Amino acid sequence: MKKILLLIVPLLLTACAHAEQTVRVQLADGLKSAKIQTSGKVYIYTEGGKKYKVSKPETLHANLVAKDRLQIGALTAETPLIIEPTADVKITFEKNTYIGKLHLIPAGTTFSIVEYIDLEDYLLGVLPYEMSYSWPLEALKAQAVAARTYTHMQLKNAKADFDLYNDVRSQMYKGSGKVYDSVRQAVEGTHGQVLTYKGELFNTYYHANCGGGTDDAHIWTGSSASTIKPLQGASCKTDSHSKSYAWKAAIPGKSIDSFVNKNGLSGTVTKIKVQERTKTKRAVTLQFTTAKGSKVLSCAKFRLAVGASLLKSCKINSIGKDKGGFAFSGNGYGHGIGMCQDGAKGMAENGKTYKQILENYFPSSDLTTR
Repeated sequence: MKKILLLIVPLLLTACAHAEQTVRVQLADGLKSAKIQTSGKVYIYTEGGKKYKVSKPETLHANLVAKDRLQIGALTAETPLIIEPTADVKITFEKNTYIGKLHLIPAGTTFSIVEYIDLEDYLLGVLPYEMSYSWPLEALKAQAVAARTYTHMQLKNAKADFDLYNDVRSQMYKGSGKVYDSVRQAVEGTHGQVLTYKGELFNTYYHANCGGGTDDAHIWTGSSASTIKPLQGASCKTDSHSKSYAWKAAIPGKSIDSFVNKNGLSGTVTKIKVQERTKTKRAVTLQFTTAKGSKVLSCAKFRLAVGASLLKSCKINSIGKDKGGFAFSGNGYGHGIGMCQDGAKGMAENGKTYKQILENYFPSSDLTTR
């Protein structure tokens, strides 16, 4: 592999202006090596050390050369290596492009990559992967506020080296190197706006399709405490246009058996029925029966075990035996808490503003600016 020789005269680090809010997004972990492409001038350095300039577009090869020891070109370090792009320069890693500083953090026999980026810029890389950029602007604005608020809540539970994952464990994020005009308008048009309840931020959950109505958050979070008003559920009459509104799924018997066997019930499942439903008919628990007996288990956990993209929601209408397993039918896509994205789109198409959309899905909440 070609090595980048970092021979330019080192520059002393200088204090830079603080961004409004910096977030740390983990892009990858468990790495032994990584290929990182730059579109122009970048600086590479360690925290508190000297900056080395790579002037032209390059492919940087990062390698763990010993325990807790990273190398890029001629530079090695046992502390995080930072790749800082200059203005208008983008960094590409695993086909996604980024504009923030990449911190390569050694952790024993592997390393992770964490991007440090301004929160508002981070949202530019979230919105088009959580909601289509082609959707109405008012729906995108509602998504921007929900995502921004959720991000602030995630910052309260930050890990030592990062704040957010780049996937559904936090929010989908594929970098802010490519920005759609509609997404920029939505983020800039709601700059700093978040939702609060009685002066406090709360988790502004969202999902693809609620199937005609959202539910109280306690069915998903498992909390026995009283749910705040904005998360107690809301009506939705504008999501039936989506192909996710109604679905059918064939779940293999081996997947179902594996789930129940891991949860204390042995044997082959012969019957499944909904044990408990919410007011919007979403299943909370399911009863599984084998020759060894019956057991009531969480529908949310069952859905994740067999595949959330297969069993699209727990709003189950029917369950029947099928060749090789069971056949399910239902409505909605996702956990059914907070904002229904398809519903937000429908409301926007019907002329509603982003504030009206948020008022509908998070009733009694307040729109404030941080």
